[in-house]
Amino acid sequence: MANTLAGKTSPGPARSDMLAWRVHQFGPPEAMILERIPRPDPGPGEVLVHVHAAGVGPWDGWIRAGKSALPQPLPLTLGSDLSGTVAAVGSGISEMAVGEKVFGVTNTQFLGAYAEYAVASAGMLAKKPGSLSYVEAASVPVVAVTAWQGLFDQARLEAGQTVVIHGAAGNVGAYAVQLARRARLRSIATAGPKDIEYVRSLGADTVLDYHTQRFEDEVKNADAVLDLVGGETQMRSFLVLRPGGKLISAVSQPDQDRAKHHGVTAAFFLVEVTTERLRTIGELIDRGELKTCIGAVLPLADARDAHLMLEGRLKPPKGKIVLNVETAGDQA
Repeated sequence: MANTLAGKTSPGPARSDMLAWRVHQFGPPEAMILERIPRPDPGPGEVLVHVHAAGVGPWDGWIRAGKSALPQPLPLTLGSDLSGTVAAVGSGISEMAVGEKVFGVTNTQFLGAYAEYAVASAGMLAKKPGSLSYVEAASVPVVAVTAWQGLFDQARLEAGQTVVIHGAAGNVGAYAVQLARRARLRSIATAGPKDIEYVRSLGADTVLDYHTQRFEDEVKNADAVLDLVGGETQMRSFLVLRPGGKLISAVSQPDQDRAKHHGVTAAFFLVEVTTERLRTIGELIDRGELKTCIGAVLPLADARDAHLMLEGRLKPPKGKIVLNVETAGDQA
């Protein structure tokens, strides 16, 4: 796919500008523009990260299209997941030093990572797991923390309880299955026929083929449902919960009238990435208790192709899409 590089004829001093994928008006992937912009400076509580890799997720597509749950002023730089090295620190930062290898999320607006440098909130970064490459580390933050938060902060599940995980072969679902196994939860996962063995290998106790099995006929009295699919699947999920059970969705707001009718709690949540959660997940990864799954690695210049994959206009990979930013300066 052709890329648009604005301002290439006058790049300016190499040390004061950078390449970044920008959106000046909301729209399809074609609205994305690769251009040179001034390198940002970190403010209080922030660090400037020399980005080595940036993760790509569905939320990036929602922001680009103007469908974000958060207000997003234009123009903006896309991207939130990242890994790299600290290039500068703002005031009030004592735990991070220039040159430190980090991973995490840029900010609560989920912006700024599809670039050679990104300003990030120090409270949303942690030391990069030593066992992971920069590309692998950039695939982790939002999806792994979403899985953790859904199971333990929202559903508050404990050992011995039963959770139904919808979309278990997806990027969030795969972490949820692994975390459930580690926490000694009984997990019942739904997946397509091609993914059943994969989900089983992650540690799911039971895997249901949603093409041939109606999960509400197979499951009763579950303590919680982690909904990563939405729509009709979410509506049918009320039928599998015990009285007082919890339906937790990372996709859409559940029907509160239906929840009341069934005597259960239902909630939608937005992920909150913190240093503490990232440290916990990083330690599990370094101990071999969590595995990452990379589906495709593209150069920064091909970020538009990554969004075409998100939309299914190019074949989407099985696993996380990551942009390799390290060589971006050579792509201009």
